[in-house]
Amino acid sequence: MTTMTPAATSGLPQKPAHRPVTRTAPPAPIPFSRVVAVEARKSFDTRSGFWLLASIGITALLATGAVLLWAPRDELTYDTFAGAIGFPMAVILPMVAVLAVTSEWSQRSGLTTFTLVPHRGRVIAAKAVVAVAVGVGSMLVAMVIGAIGNVVGSAIAGVDTVWDDGPRTLAFIVLGNVLGLLIGFMLGVVIRNSAGAIVGYFVYGFVLPTLAMLLANGQAWFHDLQPWVDFNFAQGQLFNGTMTGEQWGQLGTSGLIWLVAPLAVGLTMLMRSEVK
Repeated sequence: MTTMTPAATSGLPQKPAHRPVTRTAPPAPIPFSRVVAVEARKSFDTRSGFWLLASIGITALLATGAVLLWAPRDELTYDTFAGAIGFPMAVILPMVAVLAVTSEWSQRSGLTTFTLVPHRGRVIAAKAVVAVAVGVGSMLVAMVIGAIGNVVGSAIAGVDTVWDDGPRTLAFIVLGNVLGLLIGFMLGVVIRNSAGAIVGYFVYGFVLPTLAMLLANGQAWFHDLQPWVDFNFAQGQLFNGTMTGEQWGQLGTSGLIWLVAPLAVGLTMLMRSEVK
């Protein structure tokens, strides 16, 4: 004899047995340190990136050799070596920062990068950290090369070794070069095209200072205003090794105009732009 359940006798469909719902935990966000490590590796992975970074050490060696060969004996000082090394670095370091940003668009790797790390701000922040770290590290290496050249040069020439740049002066030089590097980074964020950003930096670094100097020499009103609105001029005071309170104010004011404000606009545009 078959026993009928109440549901079967009433003709109603039976409810399926309750099954526990399994919920998958969302993946943990990628640590910022890992994003920085990936961006650092990307700076060295390509042949062009490797040789661009290697050119920093190569130009430092060439500049040191040039001082040893052609500088007068009484000018074989650490300041002479630092000045010779500093000029090519002031040009190369901003290029490193430019390419760190624009590579995502020029090499069409941005879609992959921003898919793996959807928060674009974290990627750009990691690129900034890597660019500054590479810049500071490169300058420290260049300072060591300059110090070796100073010791070797004075020994060859038979003169006393002169250390006329102290830690404070060197710190100001590092800060000045980092600010120049950040200008390159800003142009990369705003323009997002390697060639355009590099041309923009050369216009900023070489054309605008010449025009500003001519205007300051011809117009008295701009002569007094220049330190407050010309970031190149205010930044150049750092390389003299001394800064007054007024000069720090001029650096901050002009930096807001030429660095902070354009970078903020560029970041806003970058966050909203379509990545292809």
